[in-house]
Amino acid sequence: MSICRKSLSGLLLTCTLILTGCVSIPDNIKGGSALPQQDLLRVMNDPAIYKGQESRFGGKVVNVKNLNGKTRLEIATQPLDDSARPRLGAASVGRIYADIHGFVDPVDVKDQYVTVLGAIKGTEAGMIGEAKYNFVVIDVRGYQRWHLTKQVMSPPQPIDPWIWYGPTRHRAGYWGPNPYWGMYSSGPAQVETILTE
Repeated sequence: MSICRKSLSGLLLTCTLILTGCVSIPDNIKGGSALPQQDLLRVMNDPAIYKGQESRFGGKVVNVKNLNGKTRLEIATQPLDDSARPRLGAASVGRIYADIHGFVDPVDVKDQYVTVLGAIKGTEAGMIGEAKYNFVVIDVRGYQRWHLTKQVMSPPQPIDPWIWYGPTRHRAGYWGPNPYWGMYSSGPAQVETILTE
C-alpha cells in the first residue's frame, strides 16, 4: 500500500512539474522576487507601504509621452494570467504611469498590450479626461510588448465506433469496437484572439 502511495505521489509531482513547466514568463519581465506585486488596488489604497517594491502590471497602452531621457506609458491595467499576459476582455483595474528609460517610439506601443516590471515609485496626480486621478508610477526595468494573434480552435471530430487493427507479424488483424469512440461536437470552428510574444 505504501509503495502505491509513493508511486502515486511521484506521478503527481511529475505531472505538476510538467504542467508548471508549460507556463513561462519572458525573461525581461520575470523579476528577481518570487512574486512581484500585482495587486494594483492594494497599492493604490496605501502606496507608501509599497514604495520601492518590485511590481509587475500589464494592460493596454492608452497614452505615450516622450520626455527627456525617458518614455512614459499610461497603461489601463488588467489582471495578468500565469504567463504575465494581460487577460483580454477583463475590465481595467486602474491606470499606471510606467516610466521606461530612454526613447520608445509611440507608434510601437500606443494601443498595444504590454506587461511592465519595475519598482513602485509612488503616485502622481494626473487627469483622465476631465477627472483628476492618482496614478501609481513604476520605474520600469523590463517590459514585454504582446501581439494580438487569432487562432482557429477546431472542434473535436467524431471518431468511428468501429475500427480495423491491421495484422502485424505478431498478431492477426482485428475488426471491433473502437475503445476511443465517443460523441463529439463537429460544429463550426471557433476563432479565438490571444496574446503572443
